[in-house]
Amino acid sequence: MAEAVRQFREQVPSVQTDAILSLPLLELAGRLQEGSLSPKTVLYTYIEKALEVTQQTNCVRHFIPECEEQLQEIQGQKEKGLLYGIPVSIKDHIGHKGQLSTCGLVQYLGTPEQEDSVLVKVLKRQGAIPFAKTNVPQSLFNYDCSNTIFGQTLNPLNHQKTPGGSSGGEGALIAGGGSILGIGSDVGGSIRLPSSFCGLCGLKPTAKRLSLSGVNGPVSGILSVPSALGPMARDVDSLALCMKALLCEEMFRLDPTVPPIPFNEEVYSSSAPLRVGYYDTDGFFPLPPCMRRAVRETREALQAAGHTLVPFSPLRIQYVMNELFLKTFFADGGRAWLDEFTGNIVDPSLKPQVTCYKIPRLVKKLLALILKPLFPRLADYLNALCGMRSVNELWNQQHQIEAYRSQFITQWRELQLDVVLCPVLGPAFTVGFPGKLLPAVSSTMLYNVLNFPAGVVPVSVVTESDEEELKLYRGCCDDSWDRTLKQAVAGAVGLPVAVQCVALPWQEELCLRFMKEVETLSCGTGAA
Repeated sequence: MAEAVRQFREQVPSVQTDAILSLPLLELAGRLQEGSLSPKTVLYTYIEKALEVTQQTNCVRHFIPECEEQLQEIQGQKEKGLLYGIPVSIKDHIGHKGQLSTCGLVQYLGTPEQEDSVLVKVLKRQGAIPFAKTNVPQSLFNYDCSNTIFGQTLNPLNHQKTPGGSSGGEGALIAGGGSILGIGSDVGGSIRLPSSFCGLCGLKPTAKRLSLSGVNGPVSGILSVPSALGPMARDVDSLALCMKALLCEEMFRLDPTVPPIPFNEEVYSSSAPLRVGYYDTDGFFPLPPCMRRAVRETREALQAAGHTLVPFSPLRIQYVMNELFLKTFFADGGRAWLDEFTGNIVDPSLKPQVTCYKIPRLVKKLLALILKPLFPRLADYLNALCGMRSVNELWNQQHQIEAYRSQFITQWRELQLDVVLCPVLGPAFTVGFPGKLLPAVSSTMLYNVLNFPAGVVPVSVVTESDEEELKLYRGCCDDSWDRTLKQAVAGAVGLPVAVQCVALPWQEELCLRFMKEVETLSCGTGAA
């Protein structure tokens, strides 16, 4: 790709690279539609920038050579799609014909995809040009971004920090300016955590709002806490344009299991006052002071703008984390996940997790019993990792998830809420820490269990005052997890601080509309 860029620069030496890279997606799309910019110029400008960003951060796994074929293809299309000429990066495990979907595991290195995933087909139909596949953590089940094949991805804002995961390559590439729009996936926060760590906007839709056909994962068939694909970008309008482009007849035709619900522009464009529930802690894993400050300042800005703010307390998060989330993924005691590491060297970032999961079930049970009086959170975590012993227990656990969703929706409706404002894990962790703190994702995990659309918007940055206040942080129990979190987020002055915005299932447009309001207000106060 470097050679292709060099040849293009020789042919067109007068390209205004910085001017193109600075354009917001909506403006860039408009210029491409009207013809004042060519898709070729935009593609090679972004490839050139992506080469620079990945050299610094190791975020691109491979460039997609077929992007040059797609460039020729769109120029022959009769109608220009909504994403005509827009270069798009995609996460490693989203299928693209001729490319590998490795999940950071060696056993998937020899099997290129035979066809595009449905999402890639729809992107191409809308005129987009998928040009890069981005790096992920080994097995995807981690929110650092490192594997033994392609190495560690760094946060472009601070190379001591991780970009988050598992869509960490996307986060780093977009935050570094090497992509204007990316597609990630999220099963516990994998879009929202990189967005938080890298200062981006990211949306986890309701599962199946976008097709998952042709998307690979190391462990398949976990349906009660489903994965979702979603967009990541520099602003909310970009997310909305992407969703509008993807929610089209082509997607509904290619994957009939996707509900045929087109994007509702009227809801996204509405300016009616909202009734907003809010909380700044889930009571299970209190976040650093700067993240709680972000919720408080956003709440105050929303209230001043005429919205109604209502206190909201999420129910039983420790129970949700252990009994509903972890037991779903480790129903078999972690055997299926650990089997994926057969023949693999375990990446250092995953060693704390793998070591814990390999402990025999009986030993886990005994350790949990011993630790319960001293470290109740770790004891419950170990019990959850033991999984389930019967099909009946599995069915009962799935019933508990449905019952919890019903209770949560009842609580939401009793307060007559439109949306909820809440914290998201951050600021960016120092490299190597996520594997030591899987339960810290409780803020994002909740909305995977509930299967609610949830998005992240940066609203501020870490200040010197935040860093001083962090020294007094005691967390939930002042235990080893709390002390590890304190170490993980230290040294983050100037890094992004974000909030999370949530709506009820299938209300992505309302979620985006709320995110846009938060974005506008944070920009207006100079916080972002």
